[in-house]
Amino acid sequence: MVCALGAAVCFGTATVLQAMAARAAGADGGGGDAALLLRAVRQWRYLAGLALDGMGFLLQVAALRSVPIYAVGAALAASLAVTAVVAARLLRVRLTGPEWGAVGVVCAGLALLGLASGTEGDREGPDWLRYAMVAAAAGVLLLGAAGGRLSGRARALLLGLGAGFGFGVVEVSVRLVDSLRPAELLADPAAYALLLGGGAAFLLLTSALQRGSVTTATAGMVIGETVGPAAVGVIWLGDRTKEGMAWVAALGFAVAVAGALALARFGEAPVVAEEG
Repeated sequence: MVCALGAAVCFGTATVLQAMAARAAGADGGGGDAALLLRAVRQWRYLAGLALDGMGFLLQVAALRSVPIYAVGAALAASLAVTAVVAARLLRVRLTGPEWGAVGVVCAGLALLGLASGTEGDREGPDWLRYAMVAAAAGVLLLGAAGGRLSGRARALLLGLGAGFGFGVVEVSVRLVDSLRPAELLADPAAYALLLGGGAAFLLLTSALQRGSVTTATAGMVIGETVGPAAVGVIWLGDRTKEGMAWVAALGFAVAVAGALALARFGEAPVVAEEG
C-alpha cells in the first residue's frame, strides 16, 4: 500500500511540475504544440515530472504485485488529491471549501482501504483472461475512434472512459505477467495487452484533454480505471480483504473514488492562478 500511495504522490506532483514547465514555455514565445513541447523539455521541472512519472509507474507495478487491484486503483485515483494540494501550494490555485473536504474524503477512504486490504490474490486467472486483456486493449482503440467523432461533453466523457479502461488493462495485465524473462515476455499475451492498453490510454486521454472538458474526461477516466479492474481482481484473481472487513474495504473504495471524482478538474493541473 505504501508503494501505491508513493505512486499517487509521484503522479500527482509530476502533473503540477509539467504544468509549471508548460506555463513557462508558453511565456517564452509563440509557435505550435511542437515548439511548446521542445521549450518545455528543456526545463528541469518538466524533466523532473517525467522522472516522477517513471518512478510512479515502477511503484505502481510493485504495488500491483503485492496488494489487491482495488486498493491500488483507488490509491492512483487519489493522485488527483495530490495534484490539488500541490497546485494550491505551487501554482497558487485556490481550492474551495468543498474541494478541501474532498481531499479529506480521499484520505479517509484510503485509510479505510489500508485497514481492510489483504494481500494480493493467489490465483493466476483463467488462461482466456490474458487474451481478453488484448481484446480489451484493442477495444479501447475502437472506443477512441468512436469518441473522436463526437463533440462536447459526450466526446470528453467517452474518451476519458476509454482511457480509464486502457489504464485498467495495464493494472490487470501487470498481475497476469508471470515472468520478466525476455523470451517468456515475448510469448505472453498479457505483456502485449499492457503495452497496447497503456499506449491507447495515453492517446485517448491526451485527445480528451486537448479538446474537451478536463473535469468530464478525468471523471470518466477515474471510473474506468477503478471499477472494472477491481471486479476482475476479486472475481478471477482472488483479491480479498482481511477477515470480516469486506464492508470496510468496499466503503473505503467508494469513498476514495467519490472524493477523487469531486477533484476531477485537477486531471490537468491549472496553469494560471484561479480567482474567487
